[in-house]
Amino acid sequence: MQHAAASVLMLLAVTIYSCDSANLRLQLSHVDAGRGLTDWELLRRMAQRSKARATHLLSAQAQSGRGRSASAPVNPGAYDDGFPITEYLVHLAAGTPPQEVQLTLDTGSDITWTQCKRCPASTCFNQTLPLFDPSASSSFASLPCSSPACQTTPPCGGGNNATSGACNYSISYGDGSVTRGELGREVFTFASGTGEGSSAAVPGLVFGCGHANRGVFTSNETGIAGFGRGSLSLPSQLKVGNFSHCFTTITGSKTSAVLLGLPANLYSNGRGGAVVQTTPLTHNSRNPTLYYLSLKGITVGSKRQLPVPESPALIDSGTSITSLPPRTYRVVRDEFAAQVKLPVVPGNATDPFTCFSAPLRGPKPDVPTMALHFEGATMRLPQENYVFEVVDDDAGNSSRIICLAIIEGGEIILGNFQQQNMHVLYDLQNSKLSFVPAQCDQL
Repeated sequence: MQHAAASVLMLLAVTIYSCDSANLRLQLSHVDAGRGLTDWELLRRMAQRSKARATHLLSAQAQSGRGRSASAPVNPGAYDDGFPITEYLVHLAAGTPPQEVQLTLDTGSDITWTQCKRCPASTCFNQTLPLFDPSASSSFASLPCSSPACQTTPPCGGGNNATSGACNYSISYGDGSVTRGELGREVFTFASGTGEGSSAAVPGLVFGCGHANRGVFTSNETGIAGFGRGSLSLPSQLKVGNFSHCFTTITGSKTSAVLLGLPANLYSNGRGGAVVQTTPLTHNSRNPTLYYLSLKGITVGSKRQLPVPESPALIDSGTSITSLPPRTYRVVRDEFAAQVKLPVVPGNATDPFTCFSAPLRGPKPDVPTMALHFEGATMRLPQENYVFEVVDDDAGNSSRIICLAIIEGGEIILGNFQQQNMHVLYDLQNSKLSFVPAQCDQL
């Protein structure tokens, strides 16, 4: 897949602590940070974005069988305040001299692209940053259609000249969302979002210069940063064998980190001597760009291995809240409700979450544990990674509302809320995913 409905929607403020492109560090903050939202408002927004992201991913899979890949978010319906539809943004600079770009971090995309100055207002979305101007960069070079990179771009068509023409790309969804433009090579500078700290300029990275881009975008972003499994993704072009992320508490204000390249002390901040768990990354033939795991089962409290089918599970940077197919979701929800022994909040006031009412005073109710069982690995979720609480002051009668932070969806997608304070490593060379509980603000 190639782009963004993001899914954790977080602002990726980037700091490079090494000039070696095999070991880059990027700092992250949540896209909703600083908006003054309550935890309930944050979680509702995350759930809406996650549902939009799932639709985006499914449409990408539907298109992949026809030789097209997705690279723009699909419209999930109207939002009340036009909030962004992507989880993380990475702040980079492109060109010589550097021009600022702000790209959606997307593990479901390969091609990195940004809107360019040739993009007319009628065919592109609004953005707060100036459009990237390739004519003002001394290091920009168009790619010819005969270049190997052009041959890997789906589809290599749209007027490409086999001998001397520029490499035009066109990436679209079944819903009509699209990005079109030409591929080029450029210097990308990874630097702090505040202008502090060191930086690393990496030449010759292939990217898309977008001239016609439609879909659900906001002024927060200028394009997409592809972290997928294809040859044109940033990890592939930077020739790193792995990348990892460590998300701090999503409702907090502390920054998170993405690492490109394996540091020597990768798991030195693991909690309480926790054992690193490792599971194979599997492939989905319908969309080989995406990262899949093999989910073997789910445990809720005393009920080990609920009667849910073994299934592929997508792990995705653009999704906040984990979603389960209807049958699996109902099994997990019903077992959780049976063990928590609290009344369900009626109606759709807490939609799409299943929530329970508890007295505000007195001890907190017991909440069953939860674990996800993958091939060769078990992800034991701390309570704050699958349950959240809000206080309901309706009609002056305060009560505690306890919600299961998992939603119903079309397929299993492992979201970022479930990965808080967990260091997750994508081992690209060995096609494995490793994870361990960590203090992510100390990474």
